[in-house]
Amino acid sequence: MKTQQYFKHAVLAVALSLTTGTIHATEITGAGSTFIYPILSKWAAAYRTQTGASVNYQSIGSGGGIKQIEAKTVDFGATDMPMKPEELAKDDLVQFPIINGAIVTVIHLEGIKANEVKLTGTLIADIFMGKIKKWDDKAIAAINKDVKLPNKDISVVHRSDGSGTSFIFSNYLSKVSPEWKTKIGEGTAVTWPTGVGGKGNEGVANFVKQIDGSIGYVEYAYAVQNNMTYTQVQNHAGKFIAPNDESFAAAAAGVDWSKAPGYYLIMTDAGGAKSWPIAGSTFILMHKNQTNAAQGTEALKFFKWAYAQGEASAKEMHYVPIPLRAAKDIEAKWKAEIKGVEFNKSL
Repeated sequence: MKTQQYFKHAVLAVALSLTTGTIHATEITGAGSTFIYPILSKWAAAYRTQTGASVNYQSIGSGGGIKQIEAKTVDFGATDMPMKPEELAKDDLVQFPIINGAIVTVIHLEGIKANEVKLTGTLIADIFMGKIKKWDDKAIAAINKDVKLPNKDISVVHRSDGSGTSFIFSNYLSKVSPEWKTKIGEGTAVTWPTGVGGKGNEGVANFVKQIDGSIGYVEYAYAVQNNMTYTQVQNHAGKFIAPNDESFAAAAAGVDWSKAPGYYLIMTDAGGAKSWPIAGSTFILMHKNQTNAAQGTEALKFFKWAYAQGEASAKEMHYVPIPLRAAKDIEAKWKAEIKGVEFNKSL
């Protein structure tokens, strides 16, 4: 699979308008989360092949996606930090989950392979606060007795842009480290005590690949497609867990979207012995009152298609699809909440 094309530019039109034929196909626009970009670009290409409609998506970070949908410059925004019900009401928005995935800690240590190094949430917090500065620090060495850790400085890499990935990561650290919660907190942008910032998941991935001794956090698909070294992380049950499809699915298994007002739900630090602890979702934001019926209708058709036909490609790229039953409930809420679109047999 030729995955390098996904990461050439942080902002990229993932599907172009038709260049042949006399009929002008609908083009919908979106912006936001880089977390979802690998699978959204694949969905968009397949959707265009099947329908002729194009999805032009800017991978600019969740903060930018929220700003653009609020400004009505795109048909949909995508964010990994869900908006609270009162925030949705203020901006007359609807929100719904489109995919689940996971954030992994990635490292660059010569001679160290994926899953060899184990970290706890507290250790990760201390590293990103600049409290632990060496890879052979006794706290890291104590849980990695079979790994030859180098006496090397730790170089922290974090996001420089407003990021849902940073929200998931900092939300997790706030749950497992009281000191992190008090001093740093959570959000799409936080004041990082140390390190260098990269733009987008791709920016962080590039820095970690370049800097020996570095540690960063990226969506799992970026780690896999860039052949990065990721670590195990201790979960809520006290088990050291490797990031993989099974542990991601375990984290999502306990989610009940029907009980989340406005679909506001955060799944970090999930219970269960097999659950990956730094899991999250990407949410789509749209206006309740659509001013362009064709654009709004096509956007919902695309997301309905993604729920129904995008499962296989999502799993292939190590995401966890929204269960079909939950998707049907979401589609029912569209009809109740979104005005100005054409709900017919295809929607």
